[in-house]
Amino acid sequence: MIKVLFLIHDLGQGGAEKVLVNLVNNMDQSKFDITVLALFGGGVNEQFLKENIHYQVAFPKAFPGNSHIMKLLSPTYLHKVLIKDKYDIEVSYLEGPAARIVSGCPNRDTKLVSWIHVEQHTKEIAAKAFRSFKESEQCYYRFNNTICVSESVKKDFLSIYPMISNIDVLYNTNETAHILAQKEEAVDEAFVEDNSIKLCGVGKIVPIKGFDKLARIHKRLIDDGLNIHTYILGIGSEKDRIQKYVNDEGIEDTFTFLGYQTNPYKYVARCDMFICSSVAEGFSTAATEALIVGTPVITTPVAGMEEMLGKNNEYGIITEMSEDSLYWSIKELAENQDKLEHYKRQATSRGKFFSKEITVKAVENKLLSLL
Repeated sequence: MIKVLFLIHDLGQGGAEKVLVNLVNNMDQSKFDITVLALFGGGVNEQFLKENIHYQVAFPKAFPGNSHIMKLLSPTYLHKVLIKDKYDIEVSYLEGPAARIVSGCPNRDTKLVSWIHVEQHTKEIAAKAFRSFKESEQCYYRFNNTICVSESVKKDFLSIYPMISNIDVLYNTNETAHILAQKEEAVDEAFVEDNSIKLCGVGKIVPIKGFDKLARIHKRLIDDGLNIHTYILGIGSEKDRIQKYVNDEGIEDTFTFLGYQTNPYKYVARCDMFICSSVAEGFSTAATEALIVGTPVITTPVAGMEEMLGKNNEYGIITEMSEDSLYWSIKELAENQDKLEHYKRQATSRGKFFSKEITVKAVENKLLSLL
């Protein structure tokens, strides 16, 4: 039995946290003895871990200044304090603090894997969780293998750390059968009776997701006379600010926050378009899930979208990063029923590519190859 540790900051509502749970729940338990260690507990995805996954929490919840305090301590010391057992493979699942801690592993026989989820673009951003960029280089160089969630994330990472050689791309794991089953569950009567063109966005309501931009686009579409209703599934720090804008503009009847949903698929499947308004992503879990349930995706040009939707918009629409570009693409699809139906068919077709069995097997083979 191969003992594997996955270290992650927390199991909150983010996409990386969700796909980690999907991955470990579906790995071959006859080959892998899996432990998930979260630095901070209380995340909503904890509840979905299967019983045979060993789950540990370093601290009950995040505390103020934790990132600063951790930087005062060496990776070797943090590893000694936080990781008590010995493993065949240790995986830092997410860049930053987890990578710094795992890099401090003193066991020469343990294979170390760094899992990178987002484009970081600059040395300053990449080294944010480290004492310096030089320390980040030293830490990442200790890993036996680096895994990126998309080709664009790999390209970005290599632009910052060109000395990294053992680097691969493995796509995120989605519970495809589970998603397709859950999309059939009933939704609120008011949602069913809403006969408008439904747009949706899913994720943490934080600046990087661009939901404020989506609210402004929604206002423009309403002013154009389109029968549009936008639904946001998620919670976060920007919610109140965006809600104030919605109220001030008088569009509160057609722009609705649905909060965090353990089953977002039943809503996404009943929407006409999934909108990714983010300024940065790794390989969007929410967009992948939209394709699986057959909802067309319109997205900004964030990491992974060309791999997901095609370079020529075969399976969805990739806009420019500007607010105007996203607005015009949504408007065009809202006004062209034939084109909308085309992308619904294309979304369903592309969704079949993200098979749970294929992605899990690829990870298992990669981990086995390290030993």
